[in-house]
Amino acid sequence: MTAVRGIRGAVRAEQNTREAILNATRDLILAMIEANRIESENVASVFLTTTPDLNAEFPAYVVRQLGWSQVPLLCASEIDVPHAMSSLVRVLIHVNTDCRQDQIKHIYLGETAKLRPDIDQGEKS
Repeated sequence: MTAVRGIRGAVRAEQNTREAILNATRDLILAMIEANRIESENVASVFLTTTPDLNAEFPAYVVRQLGWSQVPLLCASEIDVPHAMSSLVRVLIHVNTDCRQDQIKHIYLGETAKLRPDIDQGEKS
């Protein structure tokens, strides 16, 4: 049975530059696509956020570069929580899939794996 599932991911950008934000976002999106075998025609929407210290570029630009021209995208800034990890790009992809919830692979690259220690990260670091 096809259902809309959310696929989460996060990555840190090395600095607040256009290149760093786009490179980090690209790495994350491509890892999410590969791990979940996502095809753009099955994507309902993509929600991208950055921590307040990242404002040099819209991370959604990467999704457009990948050819997802018909997919609705939205960028936003995260809540500025004092003790939270900085320099983060977070992604939530809503995808139509036959996968069960427990078959979805959420991707937290590098040190962002600390954000979700309950998720088996495998080799994704």
